[in-house]
Amino acid sequence: MPRILLIDDDEHLGPPLAQYVQRFGLALEQALTPGEGLARLRQGGIDAAILDVMLPEMDGFELCRAIRQGSDLPILMLTARGELTDRVVGLELGADDYLPKPFEPRELVARVQAILRRRSAAPMAAEAPLRFDGLVIDAATRGVSRLGQAVELTSTEFDLLHLLARAPGRVWSRDDILAALRGHEADLYTRAVDIVVSRLRKKLEPLDAIKTLRNAGYTLALQRLSP
Repeated sequence: MPRILLIDDDEHLGPPLAQYVQRFGLALEQALTPGEGLARLRQGGIDAAILDVMLPEMDGFELCRAIRQGSDLPILMLTARGELTDRVVGLELGADDYLPKPFEPRELVARVQAILRRRSAAPMAAEAPLRFDGLVIDAATRGVSRLGQAVELTSTEFDLLHLLARAPGRVWSRDDILAALRGHEADLYTRAVDIVVSRLRKKLEPLDAIKTLRNAGYTLALQRLSP
C-alpha cells in the first residue's frame, strides 16, 4: 500500500483524510511541522508527500526546496485558491502537481494516484534506452545521462523528456503535453508546461535539447543515434 506523508499544521485534517484515502488503497500519515516531516522522510518508506504552503518554521516552498535537494519524491503542493503565483513557484521548485485549498478529498486522491502512476509506470521490457547526441534516456530505470553525467530529474521532468524523446522532431502543443502527462483536463493551466520545460532545459545544459516553436509548442531537437 503506497504511503503518503501529509505535512500540514492543521491537526484536524489528517485523521479524517487518512480514513478517506484508505478506501482507495492509500495509507496517509501526517506531520504537523516541516521538521517533523523531514525527519519522517529520512526514515524512508514514503511514496509521495503533500505539502501545505502555509507552515510554521518554514513555508511549503522552502520545504519543497529542502526535499528536492536530496530526493525526487513525488510532491503535491496545497495552495491558496486563485493564487496563481503559489502554483507557479511550487512547480518551479520541483513540485509535481498542485491542488488549491479548499479541495475535495476525491480530487486529492486522483492527483496523488496520478503522480504515483507516472512514477511506477513500467515500460515495455523490450524498450531500449533512447540515445541522442549527448543524451541517453533509459525508461527501464528512469535514468538520464547528459554528456556522460547522470542527471537527477523529478518524476514530471522525466515524463516530459521521455514524451518528447519518443517522437523526436514532433511538435507537442502545451495542451497535448498536459493531456499526456496528467491524463485529464481539470483545473490545469498551460503555464505549468512552460515551467517544467524551463527546469528541464537548465538541467540539460549545455545541450540545447528542447526547442520552442512560437505559437506551436515544444520539440526535442537532438539527433537520434542508432541503438
